[in-house]
Amino acid sequence: MTVHPMDDKTVVITGANSGIGLETAVSLAGSGANLILGCRNTEKAAAAVAQIRRRSGNENVVNHRLDLASLISVRSFADALSYLDHIDVLINNAGIVLDEREETAEGFEAMFGTNYLGPFLLTKLLLPQLRAADHARIVNVASIVHGAAIGGIRYGDLDRNGTFGPWRVYGESKLAGILHAEELANRLEGTGIVASSLHPGVVDTQFGKEGDTGGATGAMMNLKLDSVRSRALKTPAQGAATTIHLASSPEAAEISGAYWVNSEQKKTYSWTRKHGDSKLLWSVSDRMISAAS
Repeated sequence: MTVHPMDDKTVVITGANSGIGLETAVSLAGSGANLILGCRNTEKAAAAVAQIRRRSGNENVVNHRLDLASLISVRSFADALSYLDHIDVLINNAGIVLDEREETAEGFEAMFGTNYLGPFLLTKLLLPQLRAADHARIVNVASIVHGAAIGGIRYGDLDRNGTFGPWRVYGESKLAGILHAEELANRLEGTGIVASSLHPGVVDTQFGKEGDTGGATGAMMNLKLDSVRSRALKTPAQGAATTIHLASSPEAAEISGAYWVNSEQKKTYSWTRKHGDSKLLWSVSDRMISAAS
């Protein structure tokens, strides 16, 4: 894994208290970046900050509380970062997977709200500081599970009040992150800001095992992970490689709107796509946030 110099770059990363996010933070801090974490659990975040500082040798690591399932919290987090005159990299890393339907603070289905709608608003709020940077980057950690969103996002059923299929809903939330990066690339063309999305690989982390997933989905995930854990899964550090590539490499700075796997550009699943879907998603997202204000 190659980490390019990040001396004095300001990096904002969500969900960096464990797993892929933590390893991404350690590597970028070790390469000289000034890190601002956005984590929900303040105790875990404090431990993560201490670990990142110790492992990277970089003291310029802080956390501000961020709960992506609350748009009020997202706005408060953005306000807390108002002291930054610019942001070089925003990494939308945090995510959840749930076995049953839950709701965000504003009443949105929790996976769509947390994995996509919160990051969508956060990105919009931080855009002025991203524009103020020299060639800023926005990195959305998505997933190959976007392939579960057959036929694309079901805009008529975003509340999921009918049948709830966890992987379908999770897949749509991750497809939304991909479409978000594509539409950012369209809207920010010529500004010097590059937007990307990625699949980190199948990674051996506690994601989906510590309170996020329960019931049948959790049991299925645990059985599958335990059966291949020692021979097939990436370590968190390996899983962080593509995020680090997109955040730091000169190559990635030249390509906007792409979807990446193993630090290479890949095509998304064709059966998830519809003409104009990224523009429609942006419009729907704006309406949802406005209605919740």
